[in-house]
Amino acid sequence: SHLPSRPRMLPPLAKLKLPATRVWHCRRQGSELFQGRSVPCPSPARISPIRYQKKISTSTTAMGKTALDEMSKDGAFKRTDSTFRNAISKDSKEFPPSAGRYHLYIAYGCPWANRCLAVLHIKGLQDAIGVSIVHPSWARTRPDDDADLHCGWQFVDPATTPTVPSVQGLGALSTEGCVPDTVNNARFVRDLYLMADPTDANPKYTVPILWDKESKTIVNNESSEIMRLLNREFNAFAKNPAVDLCPEALLPTIDACNEWTYGINNGVYKCGFATSQQAYDEAEAQLFDLMERAETLLSKQRYLAGGSMTEADIRLFVTLVRFDEVYVVYFKTNRKCLREFPNLFNYTKDVYQFPGVAETVNMQHIKMHYFTSHPKLNSYAIIPRGPGVDFLSVHDRDRFN
Repeated sequence: SHLPSRPRMLPPLAKLKLPATRVWHCRRQGSELFQGRSVPCPSPARISPIRYQKKISTSTTAMGKTALDEMSKDGAFKRTDSTFRNAISKDSKEFPPSAGRYHLYIAYGCPWANRCLAVLHIKGLQDAIGVSIVHPSWARTRPDDDADLHCGWQFVDPATTPTVPSVQGLGALSTEGCVPDTVNNARFVRDLYLMADPTDANPKYTVPILWDKESKTIVNNESSEIMRLLNREFNAFAKNPAVDLCPEALLPTIDACNEWTYGINNGVYKCGFATSQQAYDEAEAQLFDLMERAETLLSKQRYLAGGSMTEADIRLFVTLVRFDEVYVVYFKTNRKCLREFPNLFNYTKDVYQFPGVAETVNMQHIKMHYFTSHPKLNSYAIIPRGPGVDFLSVHDRDRFN
């Protein structure tokens, strides 16, 4: 009786007969048993069954999706289209151009949102269109609903909340650089989508969002279209109206460049989110074929569409500026670093140093977002320190002048 009792051994997971409608959470910080898969869980230590349905949670809306849910059966990442596609135009009765009427929601960490912010700053529209900036690390968007596991963008006020934990409940992540939602006082980006569409018909809650304060709805959430709206429709309120990132004469060239450079923008995600070796190998080969294509083109001219910077350069830049700092490690795109492509690297520095661009790049937010928001890829939310690329160093692109 003085000997410690023998610990009770649990049967292997495969032999446990769990009800089909339940998920068993191992609430020890760090992992969660989710229908046989181990994923991080920020909840306190305990083991309990909770009700779960595959498509609809016990909350009143459909469970939200993230990019990690957009996977094909062969393990390849398949990005879905944006859903709000309205236009702002002087001929529009519903959404005419107006200073102070529209608000842009972005994340420094998201390249798709970041490119819209770059256009806003290049055009000098900061006084005409307000901006809210989410925290870079995702969070549970329905923290009080155990059945709703969606994680996404959150709004935080640095003045009242200097730090927040990661989605796994780890660390104390700075909120510096965040700008709360002063228009709708939303806590999560998800809330904005429910304001615009209470039916929650397309539960993927992304940034950027161009919001109309007058009709209290989302005008557009497709970054490529928002870029053109900012470039073209707000010149009456812009400090730099003469800057045209999409001139009519270059439009066919710009569109052609955008089509193939999208394979770089999306290609890094196809590498990073691949769940099979075959899917990764195919994505990686396609990515570096396109990187070499860009390197060759930029050995002959300063910018993608010729001698002047256009929308096409902003679209490519937001991926390149993240390449060595994030994608080489996190998305396994390590065949070559950006710095090993002499023309691409100097080109990236050139675009970074274009007036208005550098102030829209927040590398702290960028790295914090990627390395803390996807527990499947980085369970402990550890953020690498390097490499600290200096994009303000001298470039050689003036040789094309």
